Amino acid sequence: MTNSLRPSARHPAPLPPLSEPPGPVEPADGVPTPRTRRADPPAAAPTPPSPGGPAKQRDPFFDNAKYLAIVLVAMGHAWEPLTDQSRTATALYLFVYTFHMPAFILISGYFSRGFDMSPARVRKLLTTVVAPYIVFEVAYTFFKRWADDDPGHRLSLLDPWYLTWFLIALFAWRISTPLWKVVRWPIPVALGIAALASASPSIGDDFDLQRVLQFMPFFVIGLYARPEHFQLVRRREVRLLSVPLVAAALLVAWWAAPRMETGWLYHSNSAQEMGAPWWTGPVMTFALFGCSLALTACFLAWVPRRRTWFTVLGAGTLCGYLLHGFLAKGSRFWGWYDAAWLHEPYGQVCVTLVAGVAITLMCTPPVRGALRFALEPRLRWAMRRDATDVAHGRARDTR
Repeated sequence: MTNSLRPSARHPAPLPPLSEPPGPVEPADGVPTPRTRRADPPAAAPTPPSPGGPAKQRDPFFDNAKYLAIVLVAMGHAWEPLTDQSRTATALYLFVYTFHMPAFILISGYFSRGFDMSPARVRKLLTTVVAPYIVFEVAYTFFKRWADDDPGHRLSLLDPWYLTWFLIALFAWRISTPLWKVVRWPIPVALGIAALASASPSIGDDFDLQRVLQFMPFFVIGLYARPEHFQLVRRREVRLLSVPLVAAALLVAWWAAPRMETGWLYHSNSAQEMGAPWWTGPVMTFALFGCSLALTACFLAWVPRRRTWFTVLGAGTLCGYLLHGFLAKGSRFWGWYDAAWLHEPYGQVCVTLVAGVAITLMCTPPVRGALRFALEPRLRWAMRRDATDVAHGRARDTR
């Protein structure tokens, strides 16, 4: 999630049944949410479809998961400047970075199952992923020039800066979806590609391809996940097992804090680029894959299934993700972490709370609506309409 390396040495009830529509519903945050049938508790009987078509409702489980994951992303970025002087902050940083992006990417893959390179899907991909990437890559460039007093900072759409790597990665993963549907052993193949990438320094930095390839197994897992898999992690046995597993992970993170290079968790460089022998790349890829998958399951096990006060914020996670980058980077540029009290325990608690509140506000519907022009531009002037679009438009006009 960051674009720099810190130097070395230095969830009781099952999920509601999901319908299987021709494709997922894709909201403005670039991570689509499925069409689910409305259920009246306690029974899960679907509501009869309305004359205009079947009723559509976002599944609160996945919106809750996306919101909680984006909160952890913001907190992780807030802890990074504290890691040089606090072993506790470093341990929490390592722990959270092990699973927060894998969880996000797995959910993205789950809701990309219906992507089929049809004109409608491609247009949606361009307006909700490519267009925001261009807008925010330009915005971040000018922000760095101004806030960091770096007028020579180069604008390059080939080299994602800071957070925008996720958008270009999502684009690459999404268009590869038809390929993974025909591969015989998709997850082992994706994991093998990730391991090879971790030992290939010649890949370079264009489009942050290292991250695209090294995080790809989680997207492929999402493509092949089914509703019953998410119901499985919600079982009571899984929840109980997750408690000692998370405790053990925190102890390992505490032990590893002064010993482990955090760059391994960014998946943005090869082993050789981090000063390690080539064979450590595949070893760390497989080891971190297992740890990340286990902690992702633990995280999902405790995500609420019911609608909560923060469920509505799940639709605005991409908005919060892209906006909080200005705050995260600005806090470094303007020296906010120079205050000594922030590195005390109570200061670290304050930093954590501020990060949680800030990202929550950035995910709210008013903020998302104000930035709809950048996050979900229609671009009708640049898009061709096929016969299907025209027919749908005529049908709407006659209603």
